[in-house]
Amino acid sequence: MTSSLVFYAVLGVLSTVAACVANRRLLVKGGAGRVSVLEGVFYVFGVASLCLGWYFNIRYTHQYGHQANYVNYTKMLFTNWASDSAAQDYIAVNLLLLPLWTIVDGRRREIRWPWIFFVMSLFTGLAFSMAAYLAFVERQIRYTRAESTASKTA
Repeated sequence: MTSSLVFYAVLGVLSTVAACVANRRLLVKGGAGRVSVLEGVFYVFGVASLCLGWYFNIRYTHQYGHQANYVNYTKMLFTNWASDSAAQDYIAVNLLLLPLWTIVDGRRREIRWPWIFFVMSLFTGLAFSMAAYLAFVERQIRYTRAESTASKTA
């Protein structure tokens, strides 16, 4: 059970690093400038969500041991009418809307490897992945503006 937590944590870190490496032009000095307030808010909420999600997932894994897997986890989401409603929303957003949105919108905005945010969501959490994507979009907007301004002055 602990090895599966480490495995998923490593995959979460690797997918997050992959997003950063693929879009490093946005993150290097001079790329998109300093972190904006809005971007900072995305980072804060993303990291807070990641920490809370992992706290609950660690507790789930320790409580259910070898029964702690994606199938059992998904079944447990549907335990009453209220959780059924939230679970179907979560699943639809995470498995359909997030990949469609990030891939289509990411390509339009010239974010590299936009599909990585969906992959990231499978190992980190939906809110963390959305926050990371929105922070990258914010940086991409500023990066594009800086490029446009530089080309006009050249």
